[in-house]
Amino acid sequence: MSQQNLPAPGAPDIEIARAAKMKTLLPLAKDKLGIPAEALVPYGHYKAKLSLGYIDSLKDKPNGKLVLVTAVTPTPAGEGKTTTSVGLNDGLNRIGVNSMVCLREPSLGPCFGMKGGAAGGGRAQVLPMEDINLHFNGDFHAITSAHSLISAMLDNHMQWGNELDIDPRRITWRRVVDMNDRSLRHIVMGLGGPTQGIVREGGFDITVASEIMAIFCLATDLKDLQKRIGDIIVAKTRKRKPVTVRDLGADGAVTVLLKDAFQPNLVQSIEHNMAFIHGGPFANIAHGCNSVVATQTALKMTDVVVTEAGFGADLGAEKFLDIKCRQSGLRPDAVVLVCTVRAMKMQGGVAKNELGPQNVEAVRAGCVNVERHIQNLKKFGVTPVVALNHFVHDTDEEIAVVKEICDQEGVEMVVSRHWAEGGAGAEDLAKAVKSQLDGPKPTVKLMYDDGDKLAVKVEKVAKEIYRAKDVSISGDAMKAFKQIEKMGFGHLPICIAKTQSSFSTDPKKLGATSDHTVEVREATLNAGAGFVVAICGTIMRMPGLPRHPAALDIGLDEDGQIVGLA
Repeated sequence: MSQQNLPAPGAPDIEIARAAKMKTLLPLAKDKLGIPAEALVPYGHYKAKLSLGYIDSLKDKPNGKLVLVTAVTPTPAGEGKTTTSVGLNDGLNRIGVNSMVCLREPSLGPCFGMKGGAAGGGRAQVLPMEDINLHFNGDFHAITSAHSLISAMLDNHMQWGNELDIDPRRITWRRVVDMNDRSLRHIVMGLGGPTQGIVREGGFDITVASEIMAIFCLATDLKDLQKRIGDIIVAKTRKRKPVTVRDLGADGAVTVLLKDAFQPNLVQSIEHNMAFIHGGPFANIAHGCNSVVATQTALKMTDVVVTEAGFGADLGAEKFLDIKCRQSGLRPDAVVLVCTVRAMKMQGGVAKNELGPQNVEAVRAGCVNVERHIQNLKKFGVTPVVALNHFVHDTDEEIAVVKEICDQEGVEMVVSRHWAEGGAGAEDLAKAVKSQLDGPKPTVKLMYDDGDKLAVKVEKVAKEIYRAKDVSISGDAMKAFKQIEKMGFGHLPICIAKTQSSFSTDPKKLGATSDHTVEVREATLNAGAGFVVAICGTIMRMPGLPRHPAALDIGLDEDGQIVGLA
């Protein structure tokens, strides 16, 4: 690390990333993973896509072992799940394990909205950080364009005679854009006369909530991708029969738009360890995992793969297991639960601007949150290693409280200093994870059976994972569940869209609340992705910008360098 001459810990992430010396990717990929240059499609010197032909050539190779990184309930203090994933991968490589990490791509919405960049932090980052956070290799644009093509083909079909007899009142396909823009949540389109299209209501979601994004991340190859796209139900006829993208004749063209994007993106960490970054659904409004094709490919190329699932374990880990694992056959060999002293203080009632001073009692009060997540993960048959992501103001007394709670739950807790020290600071965590990997493989249990009614699936997650007292399903949502079951899709898993800030549907209920009711207000079928979305509480699939969006602090300095992308 000293050879890189990086800024001191605490410098802005962008300064550390900019100071890091990257290696040219093609020879690095050959050295680390044995990938021949002709199998890579370079995007400059430090980014590349891995060809699907090369991926197909790996299909008979045995799989490595899979490590899932998840976290406690997120707070504005930050938990560092991506940072820990990158640091753990660097740590594993330092102790001699042939490992790589699989992450999601950042959305422009959060980058310019709440939190800036999403490529790790401190000395545990993936590079080139600025490119990864801004457009990357164009995947999100391809997904947005593919979604928009379906929208255009749908409206064009109705404009030119509506041969399928689509009922404009029963169109369920919304538009998307990769930006937080609340004014587009509900719109009226087609105004201006007959040549401007059919007048109807509609709206926009953020790209990461698109069914195309979910399909992109769950498909196993191009053939599966096109089949799933064709299966998307966009509307109903006046006789209430479903209309699919295949009926519109658009499945081939949409797949063409996604063909290049579907190749996983290969980059490196500050310590020159390999990373796939591919796909990016949010875990509060979608299923929150990177692409299956990237994960499965990594498992063929290395002995250990580290991957993350978005937000807290009640969302990301639950969906990773109940959706991604259910569909793909993947199962984790070890699980890491990321926790911070700062997060426990906030869960214990401390304001963000008061997190610096020692507050042992607040940490103890907030540890009900990490305790709940540990218990929940055990319900899936996995016992996590708790990674305490170390911050400079953490005291020994505060750390001891977290360890005490973990000891009571029978799980190992490891203090990891990857943010400040990179892979060297994550060696203890890497050794703890390797110890789990060297032991017996856990028997993973899913939360519900395929044959359960959709309402029962929601209830099982709500009561077992969120610890809800009751589940209230609106009349519209229950009607939708019954229609979906009647159409033959009742076997699909449930993707619950709710706030990430609480076990409940109320973001203000911190800690480990259990006296709440989960309110399901809507339900929609994502037939192509292969799940049913249950929209709970006040969650929106198109976020808005905060009072002070991150975009206000992002710009170029007088030398043309990006500033403010934290």
